[in-house]
Amino acid sequence: MARIYADEHFPRQVVQNLRSLSHDVLTVQEAENTGLPDEDVLAFAISENRAVLTINRRDFFQLHKLKPNHFGIIACTRDDDIPRLSANINDAISSAEILTGKVIRVYRSGPPSIS
Repeated sequence: MARIYADEHFPRQVVQNLRSLSHDVLTVQEAENTGLPDEDVLAFAISENRAVLTINRRDFFQLHKLKPNHFGIIACTRDDDIPRLSANINDAISSAEILTGKVIRVYRSGPPSIS
């Protein structure tokens, strides 16, 4: 199980699917943090010991370089196939085991990239 903070534009159905797979997912909306800049999203995730789940890949790759001491960044390629995206995220989290300080790139097809 992972502790995750889903970025503002992340598909709600994926959040629900991840919760059904026993992940602890908090959304930006539930935390009442809508409209925050990405750096504040990451700061909040750090304060809550959560990995950020986002489709805003490039901005969070840059934030990782500036602030590598985080609890993980799970950056996904946009995918309208909700079950596939949910499964790919779950598989990526499972294969990473420890998310702290890592960037996990989740693609539509193929294995995740973990760095």
